[in-house]
Amino acid sequence: MVVQARRRTWRAALRRDWQLYSLAVVPLAFFVIFRYLPMAGNVIAFRRYRPGGDLFGERWVGLHYFEMFWDDPTFWHVFTNTLVIGGLTLAFAFPLPIVLALLLNEVRTRWLKRLVQTISYLPHFMSIVVVAGLVFQLLALNGAVNAGIKALGGDPISFLQQPEWFRTIYVSSELWQTVGWGTILYLAALTTVDQELYEAARIDGAGRWRQTWHVTLPGIRPTMMTLLILNVGTFMAVGFEKVLLLYNPLTYPTADVISTYLYRVGVVSGSFSYAAAIGLFESVIGLTLVLTTNFISRRTVGASLW
Repeated sequence: MVVQARRRTWRAALRRDWQLYSLAVVPLAFFVIFRYLPMAGNVIAFRRYRPGGDLFGERWVGLHYFEMFWDDPTFWHVFTNTLVIGGLTLAFAFPLPIVLALLLNEVRTRWLKRLVQTISYLPHFMSIVVVAGLVFQLLALNGAVNAGIKALGGDPISFLQQPEWFRTIYVSSELWQTVGWGTILYLAALTTVDQELYEAARIDGAGRWRQTWHVTLPGIRPTMMTLLILNVGTFMAVGFEKVLLLYNPLTYPTADVISTYLYRVGVVSGSFSYAAAIGLFESVIGLTLVLTTNFISRRTVGASLW
């Protein structure tokens, strides 16, 4: 009886609000067609695939391609690069939007707050190609950065040809493009913090720093943990487009990551089965990181995605 009542309730809700539910049809179709159906192609990680042949491979080879990259020193080199670049990006790109949101929350001059928000948001809407072009122009031997170095009496530096500079360049450009946009959810979360808690903290003699530490941060903690879990989920998926645009053979030792390596061995060289095996391995690691982070978050702070 309870199950039937629930079914009737669900059907009644669908009939009553069918216009709202219909809005979900296109997003669901998008995810089914472009996210879930392509997962069937992962079978070629276990089958020998040749371009123009059977869509799901010609014959079963088991773990052959996994053994190939497992014994490939080049793969482990790009795997290490991915961990380092992803770790640096996460270490800086996750807390800085929180800091910026807290600072903007303290600004009482409305026009100044809007101006800072607008300036910090704008880079997010720029194409990655445009961002890469700006980086090339600024860091060229005759660019603005080297012009400043020359003005200070130094020698120009070929930033884009030296491997030791690539990670700094990538992370810096990523912060410039994403930090402002990342503050939107935190600013929205700050509006939900109970103002009576601030009043109680002020009565107890807490200054702005203690109010931030004991009231503001606990109030936005669920949002922080949710975004942390999502960021950890994309930890291994270091920005393919930006790395591909910025790197060159001279910077491969520090710039080459799994996604660009997959592009070269999969698309350029035509080793689709080998690339599928590496991609599947990367996805399993990402899923493991998400589940682990979600479990730790639920046990320690009581906030999680599910």
